Amino acid sequence: MPGHEEQVIPMELDDAKIDEAVLALLFLTLDRRTHRAWKNLNFEAMDRLYEKSYIFDPVGKAKSVVLTEEGVAMAERLAQKLFGKN
Repeated sequence: MPGHEEQVIPMELDDAKIDEAVLALLFLTLDRRTHRAWKNLNFEAMDRLYEKSYIFDPVGKAKSVVLTEEGVAMAERLAQKLFGKN
């Protein structure tokens, strides 16, 4: 789009904090029965969450990702920490 410039974030980003936020966001779309959550988030963060064993391999055509038991527990804690009003 003419005249549209890419916005630059004037800070150094912390990958660990991004990973925590992505995992917490996954919790918000989580189906508790199947542990599936929508994976339309930052791909690099999804890969790091996979490496940390919080989710199963996100590569594939599925539009959702399955959280591990550990991932569900951590996602719930992070969602409360980051988004909870208490």
